[in-house]
Amino acid sequence: MSPYAMSMLLSSLSAGTIITLMSTHWFLAWIGLELNTLAMVPLMSKMQHPRATEAATKYFLTQATASALLMFAAATNAWYTGEWTIMNMQTTASSLMLMIALMIKLAVAPFHLWLPDVIQGLDLMTCLILSTWQKLAPFALLIQVNSELNPTLMTFMGVLSIIVGGWGGLNQPQIRKMMAYSSIAHLGWMIIVLTHSSNLMMLNLSFYLIMTSSMFLMMISLTSTNVNKAAISWTKNLPLMSMMMIVLMSLGGLPPTSGFLPKWLILEEIVKQNMTLIATIAALSTMLSLFFYLRLSYVMSLTTSPTIANSKTLWRLKMDTNKVMSSTIIMSTMLLPLTPTILNLF
Repeated sequence: MSPYAMSMLLSSLSAGTIITLMSTHWFLAWIGLELNTLAMVPLMSKMQHPRATEAATKYFLTQATASALLMFAAATNAWYTGEWTIMNMQTTASSLMLMIALMIKLAVAPFHLWLPDVIQGLDLMTCLILSTWQKLAPFALLIQVNSELNPTLMTFMGVLSIIVGGWGGLNQPQIRKMMAYSSIAHLGWMIIVLTHSSNLMMLNLSFYLIMTSSMFLMMISLTSTNVNKAAISWTKNLPLMSMMMIVLMSLGGLPPTSGFLPKWLILEEIVKQNMTLIATIAALSTMLSLFFYLRLSYVMSLTTSPTIANSKTLWRLKMDTNKVMSSTIIMSTMLLPLTPTILNLF
């Protein structure tokens, strides 16, 4: 793809998200979401491969459906209230349609089926954008209409997402699909706590963005897209493989990594709301996700493929330093001791 076209698409992607983040009017929010979608589709289909075309088509149809439902919800609310203000959702039907539209855009269960297939057909950098940047605009709208959402329905979809995200990733040989189900599970935690504490949701979202970015950047550096390739990637960069194992532990929420912090705080908040059963189900369902993180860690870092003694170890050669990847890895693994400071920020 031409650098000029790439720059234009990335600028449009950024502009769409910023418009949605700053808007208080439903029409402007809808324009931002549509600009996001229209900029993302060419990025998806740039590989000139049938799988990429299929992924772009599925993504476009899904997002178009969600955008149409969102606009219909806003129009219905405006019909009753006479206002297009985002924070003025006074009808139950409009709130329900809006919630479903945003859940489709975020790929929250049971509206998650499009995400694994779409991610599998994309290159790793586009997967990174889809898994991180594209979550910002829908969550910005969810925070604004937080008080109008149905807490029971949100809790149900959150728990279902955690279960589906863990169950779906158990037998996946493809790391991209594994990361898609990981995204669904993490979104479940955010959806559960959103109606009780939007600050905790933003904290969890921040940690999710950092951990997912570091994981995809390491996959890009090692060119690993499936478990078999990951098993022999230790010859390329052994220290990076070791760090990937720790980041996977952080994604699973194991202490003393950074990923333990948001899950700990969310469970504490849920228990305070007298939802002990929900907290127990969420904590136990996380074991499913932790299993496939551990399986991938074992394959990548704790086993080595058969090799002869005089083989060249490429990791001894000088490697280019990626400062962004290094920063995200550090934040993904070492932020737990800074818990009081982080809580003051949120």
